[in-house]
Amino acid sequence: MTSNGNTYEPPKVWTWDKDNGGNWSSINRPIAGATHDKDLPRGDHPLQLYSLATPNGVKVTIMLEELLALGEKGAEYDAFLIKIGDGEQFGSGFVDLNPNSKIPALYDKDAGVRVFESGAILLYLADKFGHFLPKDIAGRTEALNWLFWLQGSAPYLGGGFGHFYAYAPEKFEYPINRFTMETKRQMDVLDRQLADNTFVAGEEYSVADMAIWPWYGNLALGKVYGAGEFLDVDSYKHLRRWTDMIAERPAVQRGRMVNRTFGELSEQLHERHDASDFELRTQDKLEPADE
Repeated sequence: MTSNGNTYEPPKVWTWDKDNGGNWSSINRPIAGATHDKDLPRGDHPLQLYSLATPNGVKVTIMLEELLALGEKGAEYDAFLIKIGDGEQFGSGFVDLNPNSKIPALYDKDAGVRVFESGAILLYLADKFGHFLPKDIAGRTEALNWLFWLQGSAPYLGGGFGHFYAYAPEKFEYPINRFTMETKRQMDVLDRQLADNTFVAGEEYSVADMAIWPWYGNLALGKVYGAGEFLDVDSYKHLRRWTDMIAERPAVQRGRMVNRTFGELSEQLHERHDASDFELRTQDKLEPADE
């Protein structure tokens, strides 16, 4: 309920208004569990990924492409598109894989293991294949420090700043100022860390870089929320240096295309089942044939 002006007075007991919530009102709800029966498809490769090219999804496809670039054949994967706007994450098969109904979710066929939460998937793959986490305890711990920093910080960027600046049905000064301040503080944390380090966790490329780049790299490039000028992203010179360096990696360029449904058609690979898909199955190759 509201009282004078724009002041909100919470009711004694909150009730769900399905139409209140802006662009994402159709997929946000206060209860868990499946809304419909739907089995997940399965491919031929050892790893089955169900995702969408949000920053959390891109973390994992970058990791998988980096592992394949090192020759890890066991990291071959099928990437199936989950259309969260259509509520596919609430299908019974997906809920069995991830009871939290969030992408990405991974199933390791060889081990019979489900993995959900993007940070957990990165850690699982790093341990399984022995790459992208330092072997010494100090280096490993530093990389994990930054991996968990991202897992705790990104919700302020996406669910806080991004929501109120770009997606909320109305603009309000207080939440935009509150989350802008925190977002800029986080960028300054990274900028100071990268002033003295080639990569986020030191001199070794790691899961920390793969986790942070899809969120804060794209932010530093001014590519998310239309907020580059508003946040003065060009002033974070060390963050920009790192961002540009990571963006040049071929595995990163491939990873950001997987399960992508927006942007240039040539950069959209809705599903990935073979390395040749990057050349043969992007939407610019497929859509003309559908017309």
